[in-house]
Amino acid sequence: MAHVKFTRHLVRYFPALGDNVKVNGRLVADIITELDTQYPGLAAYIVDERGALRKHVNIFVGGHLIHDRTTLQDPVQEDDQVYIFQALSGG
Repeated sequence: MAHVKFTRHLVRYFPALGDNVKVNGRLVADIITELDTQYPGLAAYIVDERGALRKHVNIFVGGHLIHDRTTLQDPVQEDDQVYIFQALSGG
């Protein structure tokens, strides 16, 4: 199972996420689908209506930024650390 961590911003909207969530998935897309099954509505913060990564979100797998922001087909190994980072902006 991959270990998924989130920015505090996402945890604030989904307190049940906690510090570390374990999910199954071979691709980043699988991880997002599984997360949305466990935490309904979470995917809407991460991907757009086409399933592409939102422009203010970055995902790191094993310490490396994913390359496929459109279909999320980057591979995820069983013990990978996945970090979902949502940039914040403001004035």
